[in-house]
Amino acid sequence: MSVLEFSVVVYAVSAVAGFLGSLTGLGGGVVITPVLTLLLGVDFHFAMGATLVSVIATSSGAAAAYVKEGFSNIRVGMFLEIATTLGAVAGAHLTAVVPTSALAVIFGGVLLYSVWHTLQKPFDPSGSEPDPLATRLKLDGSYPGSEGKIRYHVQRVKAGFSLMFGAGLLSGLLGIGSGAMKVIAMDQVMRIPFKVSTTTSNFMIGVTAAASTGVYLSHGYIAPGLAMPVMLGVLTGSVAGSRQLMGTGTRVLRWVFAGVVGVMAAEMIYNGISGGMK
Repeated sequence: MSVLEFSVVVYAVSAVAGFLGSLTGLGGGVVITPVLTLLLGVDFHFAMGATLVSVIATSSGAAAAYVKEGFSNIRVGMFLEIATTLGAVAGAHLTAVVPTSALAVIFGGVLLYSVWHTLQKPFDPSGSEPDPLATRLKLDGSYPGSEGKIRYHVQRVKAGFSLMFGAGLLSGLLGIGSGAMKVIAMDQVMRIPFKVSTTTSNFMIGVTAAASTGVYLSHGYIAPGLAMPVMLGVLTGSVAGSRQLMGTGTRVLRWVFAGVVGVMAAEMIYNGISGGMK
């Protein structure tokens, strides 16, 4: 395969990953990293470096549209970024010393549980009670609905903040953006509506990835020739995904999210057991 052919293949795969990442709030790394390593034979660390760069592109391409439409909760995103950024920096520094195989298996198991949980009957955001801490920090918000704005209350802020540190740690350690953990924490723990969770995750993942990308760059794990087609493809797909999400029903989004996360979980467990993640 020539350099041009390789770049075209990487761009095409990245565009699909960016579309899924924007639509589900996952960031695209769940598709890019396995494809680069398993199918195209790219070194795992370089694949993670390119993925982190692409996650920034996903966030840049999709977040602006979501913020403009009023879906993203900026205050929640900025507050939770404190935890994810600290976790991302710590995880990036641990990549050289901590084996990720066991962590990948555990992470895959957690994601399989989250798939089951995501497909359960969704909660009613209008029926939740205010959380005192969320009220004090002014985290409650609203998002556009078919009959006007739908208001919601953010729940269990402390638990969500703690999980975000773990999401950031996994982002830096595995180079996947960890959008799945962010969406799960906001949707299942903090009881933020699913569309708000996915769009706020898209807003957050760029900052989380940027925090750990600098560490990867210092280790020499970011190759411009690989990162460029990945970034361009993801940016193209993320813009298309952001337009699609506006008119997509929540139930469809949950099924898409569950399908992508399920594949990700299977790949995580397989690579952890077979030694594909070292």
